[in-house]
Amino acid sequence: MHFFQASRARNAQPGRCLTLCVVPSMNDVVRSRTDLSEADLEWLHALVADWQLLADLSFADLVLWVLDRDDTKYWCAAQMRPTTGPTAYVEDLVGTSIGRGRRPLVDAAFAEGSIRRDGDPEWWDDVPVRIEAIPVRRGDKVLAVISRNTNLVAVRTPSRLELAYLECAGMLARLIAEGRFPQPGTDMGRRGAPRVGDGIIRLDQDGVVTYASPNAVSSYRRLGLTADLVGHRLSELTDEVAPRSGAVDESLEDVVGGHAHRRTEIEGNGTYLALRAIPLNPGGTHAGAIVLCRDVTEVRRRERELVTKDATIREIHHRVKNNLQTVAALLRLQARRIEDDSGRAELEEAVRRVGAIAVVHETLAQTVDDTTNFDLIADRLLAMVGDVSSAGSEVTVRRIGSFGVLDSAVATPLAMALTEVLQNAVEHGLAGGPGHVELNSSRAAGRLRAEVTDDGRGLPEDFDVETSGRLGLQIVRTLVVGELGGILEIEPRESGGARAVIDLPVP
Repeated sequence: MHFFQASRARNAQPGRCLTLCVVPSMNDVVRSRTDLSEADLEWLHALVADWQLLADLSFADLVLWVLDRDDTKYWCAAQMRPTTGPTAYVEDLVGTSIGRGRRPLVDAAFAEGSIRRDGDPEWWDDVPVRIEAIPVRRGDKVLAVISRNTNLVAVRTPSRLELAYLECAGMLARLIAEGRFPQPGTDMGRRGAPRVGDGIIRLDQDGVVTYASPNAVSSYRRLGLTADLVGHRLSELTDEVAPRSGAVDESLEDVVGGHAHRRTEIEGNGTYLALRAIPLNPGGTHAGAIVLCRDVTEVRRRERELVTKDATIREIHHRVKNNLQTVAALLRLQARRIEDDSGRAELEEAVRRVGAIAVVHETLAQTVDDTTNFDLIADRLLAMVGDVSSAGSEVTVRRIGSFGVLDSAVATPLAMALTEVLQNAVEHGLAGGPGHVELNSSRAAGRLRAEVTDDGRGLPEDFDVETSGRLGLQIVRTLVVGELGGILEIEPRESGGARAVIDLPVP
């Protein structure tokens, strides 16, 4: 039985289920079990971010072993399965350990700093597995060892593609053992990078194609190439199908020439192709490169659609804001023609309500998504309330705390509700006289709390927010309770004045 399976089987009891444990991260293993520095850990992270490339080229599982600080055990810090072949491991090994001496190849690779191979396969659960140990070097220090384990169940005469993959895998393993891979700061393995299965091209030291996978050939065919890739300089073929205008793109020259660890993108015949180069320089001698390519035409098309959609949404918000401002201007003109003071006041309140909605759409028109920083809206609302306070009265309005980013579905009704509450605090709470109005906001545990306080004359003795017939409070109650599913409380303050609290669920 496989060692790891045997050790776990010993802990199992008949009729009972094994306790499920959370698989530790590489940070957990390295920091708790080894004396490796943070710089060493970053090197291992860079390797693990990109070692899917080695697993796929090798058709093999990769297991990263680190030596504990007592030099008695190896701990599995990371594991990767290939997408190009069968796995040799069914179980996850991260966080497990083996005693020093149990894996002679790993011992030798650590001690000698060189790649070690076993001539005869091992048998794990009736599965023959070929073992290879690759030291991971950083400078003059061996940080860890990669155990490369190939499942030999489906072994057959390798095709030309498989031979090309294995040759590239051997070169890449040598670079890791010499400390030449990964390249610090390149971040080549991030999401969206071309993978082995997308298309691979092997270049010699002169940049001439010696092998191109079928997917790579198909990608260049879509660019418009009619000639064969093999036997030609990739840079010249790329210039034919994706001609460059203006200044020379040095990054493209480096990639298609195989001289630098870089990514770039070319376009031709309506097709977008992402390219990534991995120079092969074992022993410091340039021996060619691996160039991975991926057709990203559909990705770019969707990105253009999203950009167009975002621009359309922003334009809609901008036009809605303009229309609302027009409506507010018309209402303001109508108010000037009304001689009745109460009628004029009602229209002026309508102008402020429309203005509050316009402020939300103006803010949304400046963002790329359907969310907004509500602090900006709140500040605009406070300014509006301060502007309409009675002439000559000293009214101070200020905001404390932060609302954060809110969805437009919440921002619009909340802006209207706050406008009504703030307006009530100035007009009725302070009654046109001097005073202070504060808007205090906070978020916690999935809820947003907005509290408006004033130091005015307070609430009438018979005041009840649930039964009040005032239009403004009815609007606030409908928006907060009915539309936003929140809680509305209005109560007197012990120190004088009133307090209005809006409590909402927010994602």
